[in-house]
Amino acid sequence: MASGERRKCKGCHKLFRPDPGNRYHQRYCAAQSCRAASKTASQARWLAAPENQDYFRGPTNVARVKAWRSHHPGYWRKRRRACVALQDLSLAQPIDFTNKTINFASPTLQDLLLAQPAVLIGLIAHIVGTPLQDDIVRTTDRLLRLGQDILASSAARDCHDRA
Repeated sequence: MASGERRKCKGCHKLFRPDPGNRYHQRYCAAQSCRAASKTASQARWLAAPENQDYFRGPTNVARVKAWRSHHPGYWRKRRRACVALQDLSLAQPIDFTNKTINFASPTLQDLLLAQPAVLIGLIAHIVGTPLQDDIVRTTDRLLRLGQDILASSAARDCHDRA
């Protein structure tokens, strides 16, 4: 079959070019519904074969399963080990409430988020909807000011309540 030759999909009946590595056997296109139809047809063909009729039942297979279970006692009862973190957890940094003036004129993303985890940058990029650094810097700048305002008003309220 030539590499440019197309064939009709057995699922959706549209023309498609088979994968070069499987072009002699491929009968379904790469669409998700056609792949599912291909698997269903393949399973039906396998189950219809005479040698596979009693593959999952019958005295021979019962004996095979019993032998396997005797060699692997408690296999289905074993608990999986909990995943162990590959690195230590990051400790939260204490919040500094001192009045420091920060230059928001033109900070670079690297300077602004030097000590912050990559998860924060990914979250901000997800919220903004773009991985462009300029957009992330603007959003981070706005979120930082908002957070500082919230923390300052909270600290002022706490001082007022104590007095």
